[in-house]
Amino acid sequence: MKYRSTKGTVPEVSLEEAVVKGLAPDRGLYMPERITVMPEDFFDRLPSMSLPDIASEVASVLFGEDVDADSLKALTVDAMNFPIPLVKVKEGIYSLELFHGPTLAFKDVGARFMARLLGYFNRDNKDRMVNVLVATSGDTGSAVANGFLGVDGVRVFVLYPKGKVSPIQEAQFTTLGSNVSALEIEGTFDDCQALVKQAFLDKDLNDSMMLTSANSINVARFLPQMFYYFYAWAQAVAAGNDPDNIVMCVPSGNFGNICAGLIAKRMGLPVKRFIAANNANDIFYQYLVSGQYNPRPSVQTIANAMDVGDPSNFVRVLDLYGDDHKRITADISGCTYSDMQIAETMKSALEKTGYQLDPHGAVAYRALEEGLHTGETGIFLETAHPAKFKETVETITGVGIAIPERLRSFMLGTKQTVGLPADFKAFKNYLLSC
Repeated sequence: MKYRSTKGTVPEVSLEEAVVKGLAPDRGLYMPERITVMPEDFFDRLPSMSLPDIASEVASVLFGEDVDADSLKALTVDAMNFPIPLVKVKEGIYSLELFHGPTLAFKDVGARFMARLLGYFNRDNKDRMVNVLVATSGDTGSAVANGFLGVDGVRVFVLYPKGKVSPIQEAQFTTLGSNVSALEIEGTFDDCQALVKQAFLDKDLNDSMMLTSANSINVARFLPQMFYYFYAWAQAVAAGNDPDNIVMCVPSGNFGNICAGLIAKRMGLPVKRFIAANNANDIFYQYLVSGQYNPRPSVQTIANAMDVGDPSNFVRVLDLYGDDHKRITADISGCTYSDMQIAETMKSALEKTGYQLDPHGAVAYRALEEGLHTGETGIFLETAHPAKFKETVETITGVGIAIPERLRSFMLGTKQTVGLPADFKAFKNYLLSC
């Protein structure tokens, strides 16, 4: 299958080129040339299928033309080697727990798949050094760093905003060493993302280094996230819920997550509608209301992974719907909540249901509490373990959270970072010196 730029001004490329390059030469994002609808019998079988089997079947449709069947199944099963349970929180509302992977965040899915796919494409190029650039507002950095840790022929550079990620999140990518370098940027996530995008367009850098991105701008990062949308629907139907009245609510920052869900819907997944839940960085919500997209500098919130003022994957949503605001709002509604409202929701949910939300999941949970219609079943994506935001969660709820052993081990490591200003020249000079 070929992949085309959302800007449409450069030739289509192979999957390998789209994965290795990350960003198209015209600054567009790659999209598959076509979206294939899954066969009807697939949905009949879904409720009885395992996560690895579902992921393998979807992967074969997405990537089967470019990766041999045995290798694709093996790398998919290896990437999806942890549970993603659907947990009932209250009547009509379920949590899709995406925090049971190695770094306890949903981004383990895309990062692990991408690492293995890049390894597959690099298998016959042992002398080729691929340099992965990733900007993070929290969990992307840890998922990518751990997914690629120790992979031959790959170096990872994680850019993150100084003082704007939780201590546990920071420890997950600053203590690894090996082939992972953490760059502490004096600025916001948007500054980090801008540095990464500019690097891909700089001739000197690209002549000297093979660069790719592991942010959700990379097709190998965001497309595999649709695996868990199929699995969530399957579990909900297996639990006796109406298959035609399932609503997916996604805490939304850079919009790769919800975009994967929208493509799953285009592939035939019968999700009734989506809700994009925003924190105070409500650029997409304002677009839904007004039809105008007005990016602005991000503001810091307690749901820090969603602190994005110019979501990269917005262009993919526009591309998917032909830039038709009416069609977009037919499938997606939005909401926005302040830190105070997020905190109220975390405290209230714990008191009333016994379920501990993290700040990001709380945004989506509240959206379902306020936005479900009669007869609908709501599934919200619980994107990270609440222990990753221990101080915030404990301050809000007054209830202690035990740190899982996987997180505790990161906290014992020594922080290794390089401090840089939000200046491309300084970033470029650093990369060229490596």
